[in-house]
Amino acid sequence: MKKITLAHGSGGKLMHELLDKDIIPKMGIKGVLSDSAVLDLKGSERIAFTTDSFVVSPLFFPGGNIGDLAVNGTVNDLAMVGAEPRFLTTSFIVEEGFDLDSLNIITETISRAASLSGVEVVTGDTKVVNKGKGDGIFINTSGIGIIGNGIDIGPSRIKAGDKIIVNSTIGRHGVSVMSERNGLSFDPPVLSDTAPLNGLVAHMLSFTDKVHAMRDPTRGGLATTLKEIAVDANLGIIVNEKDIPLDGGVLGACELLGLDPLYVANEGLLVAFVEKNVSKSLVEHMKKHPLGRGSVMIGEVIQEKIGNVMLKTRIGGTRVLDMLSGEQLPRIC
Repeated sequence: MKKITLAHGSGGKLMHELLDKDIIPKMGIKGVLSDSAVLDLKGSERIAFTTDSFVVSPLFFPGGNIGDLAVNGTVNDLAMVGAEPRFLTTSFIVEEGFDLDSLNIITETISRAASLSGVEVVTGDTKVVNKGKGDGIFINTSGIGIIGNGIDIGPSRIKAGDKIIVNSTIGRHGVSVMSERNGLSFDPPVLSDTAPLNGLVAHMLSFTDKVHAMRDPTRGGLATTLKEIAVDANLGIIVNEKDIPLDGGVLGACELLGLDPLYVANEGLLVAFVEKNVSKSLVEHMKKHPLGRGSVMIGEVIQEKIGNVMLKTRIGGTRVLDMLSGEQLPRIC
């Protein structure tokens, strides 16, 4: 009898196989799956709806904790379909014996993160499980956002020639969690990039309506997200390794531990697929926002190599980027 493994939650091949074979068809879910569902209401009104669970270990890490991770992750899923995040629910599953001071820090962090991102926590639930039946605290969230008229963002809009933009360096969240988990220290320390991206997205959409799709590459990192989009859009992608922004601390940590930063999780990074003729000016516009100062073009969409992602390496070769079959770092978010 087959069993669920940790790798089934890593964002890689096994997770996608689990979704495609054992969850999605048996639940009757249709259409392209994304982190937020776009729902039509009366007339022209549309909302985005998302749900997520956060099980990061450790709960506190350089640059954040599970509280702001939960708020920012939910806000970002809504923002990636162009929605203005408005309402949030939070449900706690707390293990017996969990430190009340730690719970207070987490709830205060949630309040601050919600205020910063402009969302309101409107309801929730709390359950306590027996000692040994949980792992400190798990947080489940749901979020609702409003999608403005004329906004249409999703993989179906991507076309050959689109340029690919990221707003910051990659891999910081995964390395931050990993360093805390393993008692490692780096000088300077690598801080998680957890941040609400809705302000940056609004800044982008106020400039152009030529943003075709966006995604925040969390579990599985940048490489896995690009592969997902190539498959969903039924097109090819080519990216340049030399153009992908990478902190020296992240690179050093990954080299030390034998990790590929392209597959390390992010929590404040977006990948945007943008019409070619506005891509350069959009990058310059993004740099005017605090979370977009590191924006850069890293590649483009191509008609060839359908469903594949090709990486042009620094030494002039070409490497295929696929999803990992297992996982590099468990319990990242």
